[in-house]
Amino acid sequence: MGGSERVTLKDVAAASGVSRATVSFVLNDDPNQTISATTRERVRQAARDLGYVPHGVARALREGASRVVVLNIDWGLEGNYSRSYVRGLDDELAAHDHILLVRHGHHTPPETQRVLDAIRPRAVIRFAEPYLTGHDLEDRGGGWKDGLAAHSALQIRHLAERGHQHIALALPEGENPVAGARLRFVAQIAGRLGLASLTSFVASRPRTASARAVEEFRTAHPEVTAVAAFNDDVALRTVTALHDLGLSAPGDLAVMGYDDTEYGALMTPALTTVHIDAEAHGRLAARTTLGLDASDLEPVPARVIVRDSA
Repeated sequence: MGGSERVTLKDVAAASGVSRATVSFVLNDDPNQTISATTRERVRQAARDLGYVPHGVARALREGASRVVVLNIDWGLEGNYSRSYVRGLDDELAAHDHILLVRHGHHTPPETQRVLDAIRPRAVIRFAEPYLTGHDLEDRGGGWKDGLAAHSALQIRHLAERGHQHIALALPEGENPVAGARLRFVAQIAGRLGLASLTSFVASRPRTASARAVEEFRTAHPEVTAVAAFNDDVALRTVTALHDLGLSAPGDLAVMGYDDTEYGALMTPALTTVHIDAEAHGRLAARTTLGLDASDLEPVPARVIVRDSA
């Protein structure tokens, strides 16, 4: 063979006298295939003699990085948005011969560096960073086109259109990279809609703590008639807290979720929420990472799923 030609599985198969499939099974250590030790060694020896290098490894050596893209997702951001975002990112990367590796949790710079050292990824992406920081797709106006601001406005506007002038934002406990941005955006939205200044409370865990938080908040703010929850999880805790207090949604307090998880449709009352399809956002992240044109990408508009809780 010419020195510039890459050795293929077909070449290894011909040299070892077995099929290409057998070579693939041996070199990938497929545990579901029964291949004799003699045949396995013959295939491996042929691969060594020919200088066979797996395609992905050869490409990584040539390009100086693997075709792996790492996605870091912070705790507390899992939901319909993240699922559709990952689906779009994964599909788009696969279409361009890359592989997605998803890491959940809090990621410190040293931890990220260990990943870089171990697998030399093409890139490391922070989940939905443009969305979380207020810039989304071609929108540079604070996410008011298809970002966090626009979707927060959709939630508040729905409640306002149903006559609620005093609305509270229910937040998750602990640190969350989105909570501060949501508070800023809903304050702007309330001002634009002529609503009273929005208040907030933390829907704590466990269940008894959540009930106590809702009871204390209602005592301090009896004028509030609706809750815009940070996500469906927080909304479910709020509705459960009302039930434990002998109250109901929407009779005593309208409660609206955000991000449309499957559990919201299963509870009673079923949860009114905001549905966001982020597949285009994931595809955009993939193309931006790979340096490809993304002008043809159009996001699916977010929409309110009207059920019984608000």
